[in-house]
Amino acid sequence: MPSTANIGQQEIPRPLENISLLAARNEKESVQIVLRPKVSWACSGIAGAIQMHCTDLCSSSGDRLAVGQSLTLRRVVPILGVPDALVPLDLPVSQINLLPGETTAIWLSVDVPPGQPPGQYEGVVSISALKRELGCTSQSMPKLEKSELYRELKSCLDSIDPVDRRTMDELVEREKYTTSVLRRILFSPMFHEFSSDNGSTEMMDEDALTNLSVLLKISVTVWDFTLPITPSLPAVIGISETVIEDRFRVEHGTDGWFDALDQHFRWLLHYRISPFFCRWGDSMRVLAYTCPWRADHPKSDEYYSNLRLAAYAVPYYPILSGSNSDAEKDSLRKEVEILKNKAHWGKAYFYLWDEPLNAEQYEVIRSMSREIRTYAPDARVLTTYYCGPSDVHYAPSTFEAFVKVPNLLRPHTQIFCTSEWVLGAREDLVKDITAELRPENGEEWWTYVCMGPTDPHPNLHLGMRGTQHRAVMWRVWKEGGTGFLYWGANCYEKATVPSAEIRFRRGLPPGDGVLFYPGEVFSSSHEPVASARLERLLSGLQDIEYLKLYSSRYGREGSIALLEKTGVYLGPERYAADHLPVDLMRAEIYHTCHS
Repeated sequence: MPSTANIGQQEIPRPLENISLLAARNEKESVQIVLRPKVSWACSGIAGAIQMHCTDLCSSSGDRLAVGQSLTLRRVVPILGVPDALVPLDLPVSQINLLPGETTAIWLSVDVPPGQPPGQYEGVVSISALKRELGCTSQSMPKLEKSELYRELKSCLDSIDPVDRRTMDELVEREKYTTSVLRRILFSPMFHEFSSDNGSTEMMDEDALTNLSVLLKISVTVWDFTLPITPSLPAVIGISETVIEDRFRVEHGTDGWFDALDQHFRWLLHYRISPFFCRWGDSMRVLAYTCPWRADHPKSDEYYSNLRLAAYAVPYYPILSGSNSDAEKDSLRKEVEILKNKAHWGKAYFYLWDEPLNAEQYEVIRSMSREIRTYAPDARVLTTYYCGPSDVHYAPSTFEAFVKVPNLLRPHTQIFCTSEWVLGAREDLVKDITAELRPENGEEWWTYVCMGPTDPHPNLHLGMRGTQHRAVMWRVWKEGGTGFLYWGANCYEKATVPSAEIRFRRGLPPGDGVLFYPGEVFSSSHEPVASARLERLLSGLQDIEYLKLYSSRYGREGSIALLEKTGVYLGPERYAADHLPVDLMRAEIYHTCHS
């Protein structure tokens, strides 16, 4: 099934089809393998254990896409009942337990290196039923299930230790939590055979299982087009430094802190995202920075010069202190003077305030911008907003006040980043917004999504359709935005241990501000675990590169006509409900542009 399908536990798999994918060089394409047992062949509690074995993908000329590097498998794990977390499986051989009456989805990705020779690559995934005794041994328990058991038992211990300095109410709540977790573990399928009321489970004849397997052929067409290393459209997404500090118990400014931030930065770059770290202050002040090290540190040039980075945030340190001492001014001046003489300075921006609401906040933005532009007149300031200042009445309607914001922030903002929520379904309003901008003076129009817009409009919330996630970038392309911002990728509720259960923030739609999960929640791995929504955002960003290629041949209007002709995207309420139009669009771009 396609990567845009949300596959629930009761999903009925379709008939077996071999996998056929089209991918450019430096592109990642994904598909899902859906497994549902028809019978049980193992011990009570599970339907049976299977083994998945992947081969390299090989071309007739001997080139390879290596398993474990270019080809990966991840198990799709539900979050709040919605399939979303993509937990890595061992390669080239993985073992998975299937549950009776439940569907399991495996996310297969092919990541094509930039220098991969074009051609047809073929390989096989074999899925075999394991013998009954192998499926019942604790030694054959998959790593994911072992780590889940370990995590739950450890959380019990963490909840009751230490007991000092706890109130009686806290101790009662912790005892209830521990009892609940232990009861769930003891009555899980893992220990079903020890239960006193354990009944017999119908088993298949073991001899019939010995050679029972399914062979799934994979064919990948790698075509002679390379997605640019530096994304054509900057997608800047925040990483909360405070969430990292709390969950991973790293103190700000220590070696462990730098290591944790560095790991998150490098991991997200592979998703065509330009990450920035953020710490929020009063009244939506925000300290945003891409590099944890100061500009005079050797590491900073390594960060800012990274070809995968399309844009980077320069820190304005006085933003949180509220002061503007001589020392802070001097520090800012040195930072800017070092960076403005670098070749990468054109990617720099300052993100100072999120969604200003009144005249006082607008004046603070202007004041900070004046100071920055004293040191670098060509510095770019980004401001997000969804309305005009509430206490200044200079336009007859709310929307007109919103449209006139550039007049209040010019020349103190160069990147005007507006909420898609404001537009609703009225795509025609884009012209009113862009008509107020002066691109000849370097002004840009970016967009963002957050709590809104809501269904059926494109956004990244948990539970939305897969094409709805991918359509976020289709919308950016059709409306003509030159950049995209998303406020947070790890902004879940505070926790003080890496393996703590993920809880979304209250008051926000589920999934808002969370695009990946700590690996420790699912296994012993310290690498972040991507969400299906993050993978779909990546696919949308890759679609933009396809559309840009098509527009280089047939003009921007031609690319929009293609979106509409194939049924991929016509507007915020009219876009593909399933995956077929996406394949049609990509195939047409391939056939018309590959020569």
